[in-house]
Amino acid sequence: MVKEYKSIKEIYGPIMVVSGVEGAKYDELVKINLANGEVRTGKVLEVNKDLAVVQLFEGSSGLDINTTSVVFQGKGVEIGLSSDILGRVFDGQGRPIDGGEAIIPEKRMDVNSNPINPFERDFPDEFIQTGISTIDGLNTLVRGQKLPIFSGSGMPHAQLAAQIARQAKVRGSGAGDFAVVFAAMGITFEESQFFIEDFKRTGALERTVLFINLADNPAIERISTPRLALTAAEYLAFEKDMHVLVILIDMTNYCEALREISAARREVPGRRGYPGYLYTDLSTIYERAGRIKGKKGSITQIPILTMPEDDKTHPIPDLTGYITEGQIVFSRSLLNTGIYPPVDVLQSLSRLKDKGIGKGKTRKDHSDIFNQLFAAYAKGLESRELEAILGEAALSDMDKLYYKFAKEFEKRYTNQGINEDRTIEETLDLGWELLSMLPKSELKRIRQEYLDEFLPQFLKEKND
Repeated sequence: MVKEYKSIKEIYGPIMVVSGVEGAKYDELVKINLANGEVRTGKVLEVNKDLAVVQLFEGSSGLDINTTSVVFQGKGVEIGLSSDILGRVFDGQGRPIDGGEAIIPEKRMDVNSNPINPFERDFPDEFIQTGISTIDGLNTLVRGQKLPIFSGSGMPHAQLAAQIARQAKVRGSGAGDFAVVFAAMGITFEESQFFIEDFKRTGALERTVLFINLADNPAIERISTPRLALTAAEYLAFEKDMHVLVILIDMTNYCEALREISAARREVPGRRGYPGYLYTDLSTIYERAGRIKGKKGSITQIPILTMPEDDKTHPIPDLTGYITEGQIVFSRSLLNTGIYPPVDVLQSLSRLKDKGIGKGKTRKDHSDIFNQLFAAYAKGLESRELEAILGEAALSDMDKLYYKFAKEFEKRYTNQGINEDRTIEETLDLGWELLSMLPKSELKRIRQEYLDEFLPQFLKEKND
């Protein structure tokens, strides 16, 4: 039986404390009825004996303790789902904001799903092509992986997120229905219009589900947005057998909202004011990516975060790095030279790349090309530092060659157009073109059989 409570004890900020409550549960949905007939919503944050702490979605402005009533719904926040969610735009509470009709659900799912049981997980081992050379060639994304992008204020992470959403695809035997679930948290109205218009213009919206939480929306809605998106992804992946790529932008805004709510609850703060459970909370989002044995579908995650003051030791990127399988790191110095995307190859890492490359997945020479490009670029940067300290006269002929290689690598390999979609074959061939600048004796990380098979054609093109 549904009970209505008029025993509100206290309201401070977006937090309401209700006394005399029976059977309330954590994350339970709550309706708040105002005297003027207005209905607001919230959810239970904490239960202590007969006291329930409720977080209000729409804020506490205009609430009167004496005339307001509270009804506990006996269920958590749910979202209605069907195949019709593809091509639609929703707000941070799962309500359509694109002018279309409401979704007639085939199924309703609680947004607070559990992480995938480790015993039921299937190992990620299939390549996802993003069309971005620095990702596909050097930091390969694998189906079922979670690979974050560490960006900074003013960097083009929004443009890269939109480009990946447009271009990403699964190749080979694992290819099938592919969908993108895009969740934006705490962004401006202009940014939201950029994403929507870009997806419409390129036709990517047809296979995309967008959840958008604006900067002026309530903080508690920002907490729900990624969970709504992941619930939609789980439905598409495990109910509809689709390969789903989830892009979450910006996880820093999410964590700031978490800190704001923690302060409103008067909790003891942890590092830099963030709640002590930040790691646990982030893991409940990131660990919802993966593959399940016996299921055709999968969820791959690309969380994007802006590092405050470009500090990788900040709690948000630090804890994200512990949970996820690598990171793509942006470089401000590359950005300042006009490179897009400004990916710092030497600081970036995909821990599962070796599982998604090679014969039958990308190409048999991929691993060797990756190792040689990485080593040659590192030597080129060393030569650049040496030249900056001691001058060009201090460089040997080989140092100068590596110096030139690093410059060409950034100009041709790292840098690419915002609408340029490179296949993995184009990326690997471009790697061979760059390596043909170096003497064959320097290509020590590539097997002789691959040198004999691939290098001659690029040397011939170079001579021609």
